[in-house]
Amino acid sequence: TCYLVTTPVAFGLTGLFDEPLGIAVQGLGPRQQVTLRASLRDEAGELFEAHGRYQAADDGELDLARCPALPGGSFSGLEPMGLLWALQPRKPFWRLVKKDVQTPFRLQLELLAQAEHERLFLRDGVRRVPVREGRIRATLFLPPGEDLFPGIIDIDGLGGGLREYRASLLANHGFATLALAYYNYEDLPQDVTKLHLEYFEEAVNYMLQHPQVKGPGIGLLGFSKGGDLSLSMASFLKNVTAVATINGPVSNTVIPLSYKDKIIPPLTLKQQHTKDYDDNILDFSDASLDPFQVPGNQSLIPIEKAEAHLLFIAGQDDHVIKSEYFATEACKHLQAQGKENFQILIYPGVGHCLDPPFFPLYPIGNHPVFQKRAVLGGELMAYSKAQVHAWPQIQAFFHKYLNDK
Repeated sequence: TCYLVTTPVAFGLTGLFDEPLGIAVQGLGPRQQVTLRASLRDEAGELFEAHGRYQAADDGELDLARCPALPGGSFSGLEPMGLLWALQPRKPFWRLVKKDVQTPFRLQLELLAQAEHERLFLRDGVRRVPVREGRIRATLFLPPGEDLFPGIIDIDGLGGGLREYRASLLANHGFATLALAYYNYEDLPQDVTKLHLEYFEEAVNYMLQHPQVKGPGIGLLGFSKGGDLSLSMASFLKNVTAVATINGPVSNTVIPLSYKDKIIPPLTLKQQHTKDYDDNILDFSDASLDPFQVPGNQSLIPIEKAEAHLLFIAGQDDHVIKSEYFATEACKHLQAQGKENFQILIYPGVGHCLDPPFFPLYPIGNHPVFQKRAVLGGELMAYSKAQVHAWPQIQAFFHKYLNDK
């Protein structure tokens, strides 16, 4: 009899999405070669699949932590989590997104036997609190217990709506995290011609006034457009202590941003500066002007005014924003201003999307501005390694600067 065993960190057949999963098979023949398959359906019913080819040990046991995958599968080498990070959609150009973090993804593992493993987004005791406070439309995730927790606002990129998966996973690690919508959600404007920093200031004040959020400042985690919004908040608002940006520009982009009597115009984009690949897939790498080469460029965010600690995370293969260039030039600029409040993480082989661990690679999809199919960038193996490295780095950064007495 063949048994397929999963051993997530003390969770039986359930485990948090961003935590490792142990997979082993017992009862095989000595050195028997087999194919182990994994599959997962997202909330739209779309199927993601991966498979690995293996050879059991002399005792008939196959432990993915000790047995390397053979060539010919979705991945090869000693990759205990390969069946998760190598998942690819059967439907082309489809991204795995979690909309309802209160329900798990169900991972099917199959050999001669089949096992189901639930990948959770909320640890037991984490509270999900919808927020409709003043103009704020958001969801707050609170870790278990009645303690004070360091507070983070999670701001996503363009597209609007409210994505909660990053915030929910952060709450599992001890942060009071607010997933903040800023357009195209409930009664917020569906399309925006201008963003007002006062809205984001209201979110900062909401967090600081919450009885379970530890002051005196909060952290910001921004992805893509959320990155430049986070840097703007740190540059103009009080009580922002730490900012981590993931593949975000250091100029205001796409939408004019106003604060009091000041307006920051967006960086100019040139759609004609594109490369055309097969199947009408476009590369917009050169679509934006270089804000550092235009004298007096008004779109540049005055990050030298920020008192917060700044963490720039950039993928070298980002085809939407020149993330590595933006991050390195920003650090040079800060250094020239005598600042030491910054650090930078550069990841080779990482494209525009860098999610928490074990989300599948999304190298081609809709461009967030031009809404055409575009190269987003990324290489499978490098991306999986970067996820596992960057996620605890982000947590350590916030724990250090939000818990610092």
